[in-house]
Amino acid sequence: MQLITEILAQNARNFPDAVSLVERAPETGTRSSITWSEFYEESRRLSRALRMRGYSRGEKVVHLMTNCLEWLPYYMGILESGSWAVPLNFRFLADKILRCTLLSEAKVLIFGPEFVDRVRAVKPGLDAVVELYVFAGPEDQRPRFAMPMADLLSEGDGERARALPPVPLEPDDEAALYFTSGTTGDPKGVLITHGNLAFACEVEHRHHLQQPEDIFLCIPPLYHTGAKMHWFGNFKVGAATVLLKGVSPQWILQAVYEEKASIVWLLVPWAHDILHAIESGELNLEDYDLSHWRLMHIGAQPVPPSLVKRWKKIFPHHQYDTNYGLTEATGPGCVHLGMENIHKVGAIGQPGWGWECRIVDRKMQEVPFGEPGELIVRGGGVMREYYGNPKETAKSLKNGWLCTGDIARQDKDGFYWLLDRKKDLVITGGENVYPVEVENYLIRHEKIQDVAIIGTPDDRLGELVTAVIQLKPGMEMTEEEVNSYCLGMPRYRRPRIVHFGEVPRNPTGKIEKPVLRKRYAGIYSSFRRD
Repeated sequence: MQLITEILAQNARNFPDAVSLVERAPETGTRSSITWSEFYEESRRLSRALRMRGYSRGEKVVHLMTNCLEWLPYYMGILESGSWAVPLNFRFLADKILRCTLLSEAKVLIFGPEFVDRVRAVKPGLDAVVELYVFAGPEDQRPRFAMPMADLLSEGDGERARALPPVPLEPDDEAALYFTSGTTGDPKGVLITHGNLAFACEVEHRHHLQQPEDIFLCIPPLYHTGAKMHWFGNFKVGAATVLLKGVSPQWILQAVYEEKASIVWLLVPWAHDILHAIESGELNLEDYDLSHWRLMHIGAQPVPPSLVKRWKKIFPHHQYDTNYGLTEATGPGCVHLGMENIHKVGAIGQPGWGWECRIVDRKMQEVPFGEPGELIVRGGGVMREYYGNPKETAKSLKNGWLCTGDIARQDKDGFYWLLDRKKDLVITGGENVYPVEVENYLIRHEKIQDVAIIGTPDDRLGELVTAVIQLKPGMEMTEEEVNSYCLGMPRYRRPRIVHFGEVPRNPTGKIEKPVLRKRYAGIYSSFRRD
């Protein structure tokens, strides 16, 4: 199995003048692109420059940038140097940037213009480990404490630098440190190897069968394993990828049309927004030639079956797929629906290529068939460890199996259905309520745009099922309507409390339930049923 650094070199040899990456910025009306040879050379320049300064095998380099044309070449350059890439969430505030950088012990911090104020605010703390600050942005925005990226790259152009032999990399070598999204607590550093990355590349290609003519439209943030590992499918065959900086339905359809994109990975809210824009008449499909779009897939969260059914009515020719994964499994694909299994929409699927799955109880014993339990997975994408955290590592890695923390069940056909995270389970009056089941029921209502189910404390029942409902634009809904609609559910599952408001999601589409618990815990006045 080829390492991804080897695949990049191969693409530069085989497709030197073919477009590798396109960046579209609709707000500014700009479009730029680079070829595979330009991608490779930019990566090599950074790799050589880091090595000339002594940053190679075992060193860590923080990568703090929003999606842009340079993001992936810099990432690959860090890997080629033998250093660990440490991509950080672009929404991290200054304190989390400090915390993650200190945990990783990174000596180099590469950052874009969006992060100047945040980095400056915690620089005294960062100075405990960071030796070199590199600014990847316009010179007139560069802080004095940071070196221009152009100057660093030029150090990789010298005769001595170009004479450096490649760093020999092996599958067992450490490659990257990814921080979890923190939806259930503080982010943890997930240590990924070069073998993990190579395996993820193979999994994505086996699942979606990318060909050199495919064009992948990438919208989610690249710091996240989901976006990058879906990019791997096109990367493996030397196919082009378009980075779209913006999520409005018009921008997405315009990009698919003008770039002739054939594969688009969406998050649930974006798919909802596209459907609403079409159904409301805001967008007219006749304005776009979308005939080349073959695959729409969704991940990062449970997908309501009603959403996919609505999508197929408007786009009947689309293949559909969903992948389940997590950072600790090197991104998506450990469970995979499969493009041929549209009849199983709602399930997360079957074990992905090269993966095994089980449903177990608290003692790691398999539960009776069809019963809910914790999903555990095993395969070539399982992380090495939570870096610097042996206690959490021991909780999650058991005899080669990764404990996902997600509750699932398996049906008679061998498909897995995700019920919810173990920590999101609501226990009310002794009954287990899986939020995803209630959310999937409510989201079918024609007025509801998004919904989140949480548990809020109650002295008598332990917890009350609480719904936070975000309505579609221009819609109004009463508490009585929610009450009446929920009569179709078993009584114990019906929300006792309803709040109308925004459902916050992080950049990868996951509902930020800790935010909702903090916002609504102890507040029962909006709507309560006895």
